[in-house]
Amino acid sequence: MSARNWWLMISVGLGILLNPLNSSMVSVAIPRLQNVFQLDYTGVSWIIFSFYIASSIAQPVMGKASDLFGRRKIFLTGLVVAFIASLLAPFAPSFAWLIVFRIVQAIGTSMMVAVGMAIVRIHVTEKQATALSVLSIFLSGAAAIGPFIGGVIIHWWGWPAIFFVNIPFVVVSFLLSWRNIPKEHSPLTVSSGMSLRKWFNWIDGSGILLFTVGLVALLIGLLSAKSSGHIAVGNVVVSLIGLALLGVFVRHELTATSPFIPLRTFAKYPAMTWVNVEFMLVNVLYYSLFFGVPSYLQVVRHVSEFQTGILMLTLGLCSLVTSPIAGRWIDKSGPRPALLVSVILMTAGSVWLVTLNQSSPVISVCLALAAFGISNGLNNVGMQAALFQSSPKEIIGVASGLFNTSRYLGTILSSLLIGIIMRGKFSFEGFQVLGIILTIIALALVFMSRRRRKSGDMREQFN
Repeated sequence: MSARNWWLMISVGLGILLNPLNSSMVSVAIPRLQNVFQLDYTGVSWIIFSFYIASSIAQPVMGKASDLFGRRKIFLTGLVVAFIASLLAPFAPSFAWLIVFRIVQAIGTSMMVAVGMAIVRIHVTEKQATALSVLSIFLSGAAAIGPFIGGVIIHWWGWPAIFFVNIPFVVVSFLLSWRNIPKEHSPLTVSSGMSLRKWFNWIDGSGILLFTVGLVALLIGLLSAKSSGHIAVGNVVVSLIGLALLGVFVRHELTATSPFIPLRTFAKYPAMTWVNVEFMLVNVLYYSLFFGVPSYLQVVRHVSEFQTGILMLTLGLCSLVTSPIAGRWIDKSGPRPALLVSVILMTAGSVWLVTLNQSSPVISVCLALAAFGISNGLNNVGMQAALFQSSPKEIIGVASGLFNTSRYLGTILSSLLIGIIMRGKFSFEGFQVLGIILTIIALALVFMSRRRRKSGDMREQFN
């Protein structure tokens, strides 16, 4: 591979790693933010919700926008937006403003993720698989070491440092990208003279608004439960409004010519539907542990952010090391054996969480993290392989988009699950309940994998 292509991948890689890095670093910062802003656990959870909701919406939208404005422009604009958000967030006068800057940060980093892979696919014509695997290392590596980096910098410099740490990455990526990403002479598929109304319809603006408002309203209503268990009538109304809007969203997507989420695809290919449902639940399991264990260590065990970051490195490194091994295994044997081992590890890890107490040895926590880390590495490759098996080649682009949507929905649901269980205050008892629920979800995955295999849509060989 030429030196030019390597510099292009480094330019793009330094940009796209910002999204997983910022989504993972915050897991260690939650107890500190809770104390600084005097919030309960439910309130501080919005630092997680806001980022993933914004990312789940921004990535497909910005992917479409790149066809109109050009991928290079979207990528560079994303770096500028991420720079501004990272610079202003530490000076937020309130938690509400911090959430605003967090949303802006999610949009900026999503602009880079949405088009980064496409830039490499288009401009790197030799050894594309190698190029894409290098970008995957940037993405998975950033997610893996995010809690470690977050723990170290919060310990020494406080929570604002998790935003300032982005600035060197942004500056270097911008300078390299400006030099190495080729300019596009014209938009790829859409006329630059498209009116604002036509562009709004093209990106399915109505569907995006219905999905966003409905999901946020539902989350606000569900997270309104107080420690007493009392739920106000107004919160019930908000939840019902959210459900109604999501119902309207489903109906709209079934009739839209260019839907935000093409729901008809699910009904047409049932095996692909099961893959996406499984992947969503896998991410509920993984991110419940990802966000729950740091709070357990810091709130229940009184472990420092620095030590928490080191312990959480077990989760990320196990996942990172397993992924290439899983790739070779799945190339030879297909995804089924790897996914079977994955669900066994997740079930064992969930059961192990239930056995933990306030004085369990640190090695016990590491064992649970290792089980989920290895399982996550197997799932990242195995579920993608299962998706390729179950999806016809002519809709693989749509299928990949739905796959990413399932990831974000699983992440949002994990945060919602923790928020409801903890009822405003993280506790050891709630952590045990979380372990029981995760065990039930892991067992449900065993049933779902059997249903997927019986659906008849999967091909016999992985291409």
